[in-house]
Amino acid sequence: MSYTNKISLIKDTIDNNDIDKLINWLKKYPRLTKGKLTKEFESKWSSYIGCKYSIFVNSGSSANLAMLYAVRLISEKKGNFSKNKRIIIPAVSWATDLAPVIQLGFDPYLCEASKETLGVDINHFEKLCKEGRCKFAMIVHVLGIPCQMKEIRKICDTYGVILLEDSCESVGSEIEGIKTGNFGLMSSFSFYFGHHCSTIEGGMICTNDKEIYELLKMIRSHGWDRDLDKETQKNLRTQYNITDFEALYTFYIPGFNIRSTDLQAFIGINQIDKLDSNNQKRQNNYSIYQKNIINNYWKLPNQNNFISNFAYPIIHPNRNKLVEVLSENDIECRPLICGSMSRQPFYLNLKKEPWKLEYNKKSLLFSETIHNYGLYLPNHPYLEQDDIVRISNIVNSVIGGLK
Repeated sequence: MSYTNKISLIKDTIDNNDIDKLINWLKKYPRLTKGKLTKEFESKWSSYIGCKYSIFVNSGSSANLAMLYAVRLISEKKGNFSKNKRIIIPAVSWATDLAPVIQLGFDPYLCEASKETLGVDINHFEKLCKEGRCKFAMIVHVLGIPCQMKEIRKICDTYGVILLEDSCESVGSEIEGIKTGNFGLMSSFSFYFGHHCSTIEGGMICTNDKEIYELLKMIRSHGWDRDLDKETQKNLRTQYNITDFEALYTFYIPGFNIRSTDLQAFIGINQIDKLDSNNQKRQNNYSIYQKNIINNYWKLPNQNNFISNFAYPIIHPNRNKLVEVLSENDIECRPLICGSMSRQPFYLNLKKEPWKLEYNKKSLLFSETIHNYGLYLPNHPYLEQDDIVRISNIVNSVIGGLK
């Protein structure tokens, strides 16, 4: 392979064969909006992840929004939401982990990042559950590296915390043989361009709770009952004295329209068949990086878990020089997600103060380090070993052995 070739951060998993299949399907003039293929995709995804129920939506961000809205509605129904709206959000996460929390009226408490996984720091997480009295938590498996879920679940059980799981960057990663997305009340996945599985745009919510499953279907589609099972439909119509005709335009909750389409479901159904192979390549690439990268400042410890790595993380004070050298060599890189959410303008511009009492620079030291020194390197199924060795050599030439 020529060293003059650009190495992209990500590659689209939708290949020419997928496009050809899509074209042939489109020639049959099928239904394109949400229909039976959406249900087929959801069922196949549930089987792959190992959960009971899946809801296909138009993005991973919408999946997060719907999850949070669902727990708010459930909490409101029990009369508890106004009493405690505190939720733990990882400081190292994504805008649409924190943004819907603010939009839906929760009080966000940012949790320090773990040096072991880049997910939540266990000690700070427990402190927020115990001393901060947080009622909800959303954890993120950063770049496909599984969080310490055994410890997190134990803490949540101890303090009665409702756990949500953002698995958008970790499709196929496993903890003791269990795929991420199976450890909380609900979990989210993203099918954006370049992610493990792409439907162009799209996302999925997974759960094992039947009541939440039915609620999510209403949240996804305006708040009506059209997608609900017959028993749930009947109960709602009886409760509100709604005829079958009136039910066509009856809305039981203030919902959204975050549906995806059968066109995207068609793409997704075929994408699932590639996941095991592609994820194994991501794991292999990650192992090559781990073997070759020299970084005395910080490096992820080796894990026994299967890591379907989205991109390889680097944290080092020489980050800016490294970005410059990588760019000169036509190797794409990005900030390590978006650093610390505590440094994002939309968080800093919040007028309320209660969450900021706990979250100052002293409690988010490693998150600050990630914000200032973090980046990630390419990892996708089309990378060759020579590419990774080349990237590693360039990285080592800038940071290797330096403290």
